[in-house]
Amino acid sequence: MKLKIITTIAAATLATGAFADSHAGTGDAEAGAKEFGKCKSCHMIEDAEGNSIVKGGRTGPNLYGVIGRTAGTYEGFSYGADLVAAGEAGLVWDEENFVEYVQDPKKFLAEYLDNKSARSKMSFRLRKGMEDVYAYLVSVGPAAN
Repeated sequence: MKLKIITTIAAATLATGAFADSHAGTGDAEAGAKEFGKCKSCHMIEDAEGNSIVKGGRTGPNLYGVIGRTAGTYEGFSYGADLVAAGEAGLVWDEENFVEYVQDPKKFLAEYLDNKSARSKMSFRLRKGMEDVYAYLVSVGPAAN
């Protein structure tokens, strides 16, 4: 009986670590922290208690906990209709979606929604370091703290 309990606990512990690792992404969080400097003119990272992790602009939504979040759902932020529609259609920010979106937000939404006239309020394009920024956002998100 003790062996079963120990085995169950060990399996649960390993599964939790695998789940966390699956969200970490392929990038380098340390490099992403530097690359995030391009994002903070529009975005901040502030936890649920109001503690600032990265001071930044308020043009874009707070990116704390964005990984795994349904697109267009950060409470209190006024998103564009097409990003909200994408969220309603099932868009969740995982590494693949995040990387594609930040490279070309308009193109991503047009393809995701199958609507050539879809638009994004985010006009900035991050041409390199997307995977690193993703890893950084995971490292400062709620699961990491």
